[in-house]
Amino acid sequence: MRLPHRRFALAAGVALAALSPFGAALSAQSPAPQHGVRPKRLVIRNAMMLEGNGTPAEGPKDIVIEGNRIVQIAALDPVAVRDGSARRPAAGDAEIDATGHYVMPGLINLHGHVQDERGGVAQPLDYQFKLWLGMGITTVRDVSSNTQQTLQLRERSARGEIAAPRFFVYARYNYMPIPLTEAATRQRVRDLKAMGADGTKLFGMDRDLYAPLLDEAKKVGLRTAHHMAVDEANAWDAAAGGLTSIEHWYGVPDAAIPGGVQDFPPEFNYSDEGMRFRLAGRLWREADPDKLREVLQALAKAGVAWNPTLDIYEASRDLQRAESQPWFREYLHPTLEKFFRPDPASHGSYFANWSSRDEVFWKQNYQIWFKALRDFEEMGGVIGAGEDAGFIYQVYGFGLIRELELHQEAGFSPLRVLQHATLNNARIMGKEDELGRLRVGHLADVIVVKGNPLSDLKVFYPPLDGAAAGTNAGVAWTIKDGIPYDAPRLLREVRALVRDAKAKVTSSR
Repeated sequence: MRLPHRRFALAAGVALAALSPFGAALSAQSPAPQHGVRPKRLVIRNAMMLEGNGTPAEGPKDIVIEGNRIVQIAALDPVAVRDGSARRPAAGDAEIDATGHYVMPGLINLHGHVQDERGGVAQPLDYQFKLWLGMGITTVRDVSSNTQQTLQLRERSARGEIAAPRFFVYARYNYMPIPLTEAATRQRVRDLKAMGADGTKLFGMDRDLYAPLLDEAKKVGLRTAHHMAVDEANAWDAAAGGLTSIEHWYGVPDAAIPGGVQDFPPEFNYSDEGMRFRLAGRLWREADPDKLREVLQALAKAGVAWNPTLDIYEASRDLQRAESQPWFREYLHPTLEKFFRPDPASHGSYFANWSSRDEVFWKQNYQIWFKALRDFEEMGGVIGAGEDAGFIYQVYGFGLIRELELHQEAGFSPLRVLQHATLNNARIMGKEDELGRLRVGHLADVIVVKGNPLSDLKVFYPPLDGAAAGTNAGVAWTIKDGIPYDAPRLLREVRALVRDAKAKVTSSR
């Protein structure tokens, strides 16, 4: 019998004493997992495995999960598997046959918002949570929501009481009253730590308070995610202070504009969202390319990660596509649909009078932005992936998959794209020793995908309108913390929830 490559056998910790001589016959002895119930021992058989660290796929492998940890990854000889002579890990209480599927770490959404309403209209949490799990998202870094509620949800998810991803809660720093002194700034950071937050989400910051904030956050062990605005503090300050991650992209091109200020027209009003996003479409082109490289080098050298959320701005470059995404019919909740309509009262719904000229500027914006991301990673910078769904025509889960497609459009290989959404995201959260990788000892956050995402990232999208699985095959199983969820079942439940909500809206008219 040919032996598996030594590196993979050793890395998997395969011990002959733990193997069984009965080969493929083991699969017939164990039932499929029970949806939402953690088995004592779960074995995934015949997996084509993507580790999550950017290395190529390899298989077949058997992956053994006990409780909520990966305890064994056995590299198998393909010929021995076919003829039944392979020595396999012992049977589990439940087993998944992953033949023909790809198995990889659960996707991490680095920029999510737990939302139970949009525009003041109720929206069930089950809608959001089941979409995330059904699309293969096992972890969400929540960057600003109802902090007390999300902290409770974090604990309930950790205990397995709700069907939801695991949460890392980044509490909003800029709540009223906003600190105006260094002492108040440091106290706010300590208060967030005492509240139980994993990190803090920053919005526009004044320079004199930014450095003390970042310093205090490091002292108390809070990570920092900054949605920069047109404010004093920009990427130079982030690099100097050791910010954890820049969210979106404001603050990066601004720091490379000659003179330091974008060329705003005299009538510009930053509080006017339509005007702000229209002018943002001109921002990257105003950055000096040489100075921009200096900014990117400073960020990379300082270890500041970049979570670009490319998907959430895409409507600005192609509004018609954004308004007519094919999954809206089955998966768009009426509350979210209402929030997306142009309305100055709804954040991100700024598209009244949006023009082809605006789209052209934004398309050019994206090309410069794409190059900046490529340059940043080549300089050693860490890029993450988050969706920021619930705004600007992005639906939970679908937004993250679209984010992956846009990373590929930016010039990254599929292996690297998947690393952005797994190991890189775990690293940005400081959880790379437990999450983002299929490795013995790591938490059992695993997804089984019906297809090869390296050939087509669209395999993460589910079939639509009940069509047979084809190019858009979807996720078969999402395993979060060792708990297996039947992903198609979750998505059926979401579709039913949306149908009922639409019927209720129709009957109330």
